[in-house]
Amino acid sequence: MRNHNAELELDTAADPIGRAASCRARQQEGGPMTALIRVDPSAGRDRPLVIAWLTALVALCWACLVFRALRISTVDFALPAALPGTILAATPQPSPYRAHELGLVLGMWGAMLWAMVLPAATPAILLFARINRLAHTVRYPNLATLLFVVGYLVVWGGFGALATLAQWALHDAGALDPNMAVTNASACGLALVAAGLYQWTPAKHACLQMCRNPLAFVLTGWRPGLIGAWRMGFTHGLYCCGSCWLLMLLLFAAGVTNLAALVALAALILAEKLLPGGTVVACVGGLGLVAWGTLLLFP
Repeated sequence: MRNHNAELELDTAADPIGRAASCRARQQEGGPMTALIRVDPSAGRDRPLVIAWLTALVALCWACLVFRALRISTVDFALPAALPGTILAATPQPSPYRAHELGLVLGMWGAMLWAMVLPAATPAILLFARINRLAHTVRYPNLATLLFVVGYLVVWGGFGALATLAQWALHDAGALDPNMAVTNASACGLALVAAGLYQWTPAKHACLQMCRNPLAFVLTGWRPGLIGAWRMGFTHGLYCCGSCWLLMLLLFAAGVTNLAALVALAALILAEKLLPGGTVVACVGGLGLVAWGTLLLFP
């Protein structure tokens, strides 16, 4: 009769994910996963559930963005007709944001960022959910997966809060058009060139590699328990933010309500993280951004 542990080692040797999932985190925080454990045969049953609620969340975010863009497009920004003997100001001063309007802007940024980054983060979330269930590190693995996602989204929520403050300042300064795009062509050109150059930097590619290899991230950064799940999601969100934060700032150049720009940026982020030649896609995209920005700076 063969030894059970030997069978387990043979089974997991053929599958790197299975091999990682067959390891238990040491009790010390941040310790590597090393000890063999018994594999749970029902470990894959939560995969459709995770995909379903991630899809629902992304669909809800995109629906909010489409509704917001359509609502803004129906607003008549034309100046009223001048009455005889009256003179209209050439450029009306924007009214300051009120509290509820600022809240809507914050919600718009949150929905926009989550809609773009969650599809690219889905492989890492699914891998964490599988390994977490196999490793039996928490009593409620689905709750741990939820906390991983919450930690990831908190990072982008913080980025959205900073972007909201920047939009508030630009709006009050009269530097945004009705589509919430920066009106200064030179500023837009500089933003495009900066984002394009960043695509070639070591910092960009170091963060991108962690996003493209979730197995390496899980093995090197494993944290046991529910708090550990949240911290892992937060850390993964920091890597993701470090990879594409300048790309997100290009929304100020294209217009926050520009759905075509949102789809294009989401497609670029998805290609960088999921395609086999994602690093090449990042570099080629950087060249295109630099060329576009140069045309704006030197028309």
